[in-house]
Formats: sequence, C-alpha cells, structure tokens
Amino acid sequence: MPRVKTGPYTRQRRKGWMKAARGYWGGRHRLYKTARMAVLKGMVTAYKERRRKKRVYRALWIVRLSAALKTYDLSYSKFINLLKKASVELDRRMLSELAIRYPDDFAKLVELARAQAEKLAAKK
Repeated sequence: MPRVKTGPYTRQRRKGWMKAARGYWGGRHRLYKTARMAVLKGMVTAYKERRRKKRVYRALWIVRLSAALKTYDLSYSKFINLLKKASVELDRRMLSELAIRYPDDFAKLVELARAQAEKLAAKK
C-alpha cells in the first residue's frame, strides 16, 4: 500500500484556522493551537450572543415603553394587558418605536388602552 502524504492538506486546514484568527491579539493569531482554541471559543460565544441579543433587545423595548408610559401614569404591564384586550397586535418593538418617533400616535394608543380599561370597569 502506498504511503499517503498529507502535508498540503494539513497546511490548508491550518491556514483556514489562522485566517479565522486574524486580528486576535498576541499568540492567539500567531500560534496554531492557541489560534484554533481562540476561534472555537469565539464561535461558541457568537452562538450564545446571537440568542442573548434577542433577550437584551426585548428588555430594552420594555424599558423604553415603561419610560414613555410614566408620563401617562400607566404601568407597562397594565398597558400591555389592556392593549391585548383591545385586540391591538403590535409587538413591543413597534410600540417602543412609536413611543420614541411618533409620540402623538402613541398617545392615541394610550387613550385606546384607557378606553378599554373604562369599558372593563363598566362591565363589573
């Protein structure tokens, strides 16, 4: 059986890892083993952060809504509950954008929520 020389393939594989480690500091971009471990860790972190980003942005939208609703003396949880009962299907992202960019339209939504609260109070 002939001997297989794997030098070019090994070099090609290692060059890929080193290319992925470009811009890293110190031995993390110079030394193969360190670079490979750094890139793998970076991939794991990137995977986690892509999921974490969604949580962070949702929290940001909620904070923005809470701040906008303070001027109307209405809590975030009551506002969301009243909008759901009024069949308004805007997500938190759109609501926070309305609160920031279009305060007049957001005020109309708050009035709609207040009207829904009065309607529910009248039923009781």
